[in-house]
Amino acid sequence: MPSLTSSEAAAVERAGAEPMLAEVEAWSAVNSGSRNLAGLETVAGMLADAFSALPGEIALRDPAPVDAMAADGSLVPLLHGRHLHLKVRADAPVQIVLTGHMDTVYGADHPFQALHWIKPGVLGGPGVADMKGGLAVMLAALKGVEASPVAARIGYEVVINSDEEVGSPASAALLAEAARGKIAALTYEPAALPDGTLAGARPGSGNFSLFVQGRSAHAGRNPEDGRNAVVAAADLALRLVKARGPRLSVNPAKIDGGGPNNVVPDSAVLRVNMRPATIEDQARAQAHLDGAVAMVSAEHDVTIHVHGGFARPPKPLDPKAEALFRLVRRCGADLGQSIDWRPSGGVCDGNNIAACGVPVVDTMGVRGGAIHSMDEYMIVDSLAERAGLSALTIMRLATGEEL
Repeated sequence: MPSLTSSEAAAVERAGAEPMLAEVEAWSAVNSGSRNLAGLETVAGMLADAFSALPGEIALRDPAPVDAMAADGSLVPLLHGRHLHLKVRADAPVQIVLTGHMDTVYGADHPFQALHWIKPGVLGGPGVADMKGGLAVMLAALKGVEASPVAARIGYEVVINSDEEVGSPASAALLAEAARGKIAALTYEPAALPDGTLAGARPGSGNFSLFVQGRSAHAGRNPEDGRNAVVAAADLALRLVKARGPRLSVNPAKIDGGGPNNVVPDSAVLRVNMRPATIEDQARAQAHLDGAVAMVSAEHDVTIHVHGGFARPPKPLDPKAEALFRLVRRCGADLGQSIDWRPSGGVCDGNNIAACGVPVVDTMGVRGGAIHSMDEYMIVDSLAERAGLSALTIMRLATGEEL
């Protein structure tokens, strides 16, 4: 590695030698779907044991209270698992934050539960790429840095949350707290493409539940006295999709409501996801939603209550973020890795961190693919590759390489 100093080369080698594959196999063997609280608690304990090899203060933080709208329009508590939080050298001159998530999209009753070798060097299994492989990469990189002479110069916080796959409602405040005052952030989602391409700009994401309260009546005798909530919800969905365009995705996903055929339904809940490209597009999306709610309320003589909001703000590539991407690219070049980035339609905790004014590269995890499906896989060689990339990036942040 002719472009590396001796201490950089040693840290990269140390990171790559960590038992990452064994960790991924152990962590992925435990189901930790976002709603599987018992599985999340088990994995949280395993991760706490593993990350306790690092210096600093480690804790499992309770989730923030969250509620959700039920099919009848009532708000009910929504339980989440605990989050791992590690603080190391809070008084060091350079401060960064690293984040990941322990939850997966595969629930306790999902058919995809077991690891299997797709072919030599390619491991299939629930969460191997998204993102238990990324957690192993993060830990290995930090171990490599801790063994280097620049460790004293850099402090960091690690947040591994239990609810990223459901929008991080119970960890958003913890993420914002950890990001405060940091010069950079690394998040360990899998690479955007199997070749290692990073995700650059991301849209925002808002999830809304809209409760429509109408009035019941007999569907044959006096339907005119009723106010059909299902019809109003359907009209609202159609009005919302009119805002769709290249800079805004609108997806009415579900309508809960209705009952016997001879009763005008008096309640319904419309579930909608909106993904704006920029903060300005988010403001326009919110205004369109507010306007559609007002018009449907008036025209159908119903009451509509809105629950939810834009929990993931848009993440454009601003100059600070571009500088961090260029640093990662330079580190990759010195390791013989070609690093590029492209916009992504997905969202993650990188959105939340960027909204705090901290530049973030949020796809520092493994190379793999088919995430959120039963074909999810991880390329094993990428464990060492990406651990070395992270270790070198962190060391150069520590030594003051300009962003």
